[in-house]
Amino acid sequence: MLSKLTGTGVALITPFKEDNTVDFDGLKRLLNHVIQGGVNYLVVNGTTAESVTTTQEERWEILSLILQESKGLPIVYGIGGNNTSDIVRRIEKADLKGIHAILSVSPYYNKPSQEGIYQHYKAIAEASPVPILLYNVPGRTGSNIQAKTTIRLSELPNIIGIKEASGDLLQTLEIIKYSKKDFLVISGDDMLTVPMISIGAQGVISVLANAFPQKFSEMVDLALKNQFNKAAENLKEFVEINPLMYEEGNPVGIKQVLELKGICPSNVRLPLVKCSEGLARRIQNAVEAMK
Repeated sequence: MLSKLTGTGVALITPFKEDNTVDFDGLKRLLNHVIQGGVNYLVVNGTTAESVTTTQEERWEILSLILQESKGLPIVYGIGGNNTSDIVRRIEKADLKGIHAILSVSPYYNKPSQEGIYQHYKAIAEASPVPILLYNVPGRTGSNIQAKTTIRLSELPNIIGIKEASGDLLQTLEIIKYSKKDFLVISGDDMLTVPMISIGAQGVISVLANAFPQKFSEMVDLALKNQFNKAAENLKEFVEINPLMYEEGNPVGIKQVLELKGICPSNVRLPLVKCSEGLARRIQNAVEAMK
């Protein structure tokens, strides 16, 4: 299980048509693009997928298509939120056949204590028939899973790792040093992937890999082979484009890149809106500079 979730995971976007319905043909093109690009696993229904503005029926339809089109790649499925009992019910009712792990974001908005975060994940882990990946992203949730809490959670048998997007390398290093031996630490920040691997992380769950799967996967592979100078050269190619991906909200930027590449439209659901003309021009210039 753990070896299947090393390397490059791609946090898949959800393509939408102009009428705001799910673009399943665009999703097929995206899957073909990232699979041919060499990613190691697929992350479905994460925050990049606009999961908070898709319905439960749409999520299962999306998952069903991806299970059919995944060509055997492992699938991580996002089930998270800030209502613990609701998440437990959703997991208990879900058909998780073919799912390798659940990625569950730390509770947002209600800002629980560290003990509350621990008990939240403990309840989810006990309810889930598949392994759990923690997801720490303070910039979205408004609270941080502190290293000591992650280390404590790593001792629970059904919690196998964390997508760590705090941006704090010292916190990451503490987790790597003190968590149980086979605990996965996965970068949740594309631009910190190489430094995180250099201190012991096992890969990344990437937004940029939607559009640049081959380039990003090669970079991660180099880093995992301890070829950090070469990996860093690859990483530098993303310096200009990466901040543009988040300037007007995720996945606004990456969807604009995918539209430029002819993979799917850049439509997003409210309260997100398509990127401004000025940002679109800068994204196009950055993409052209990478060719």
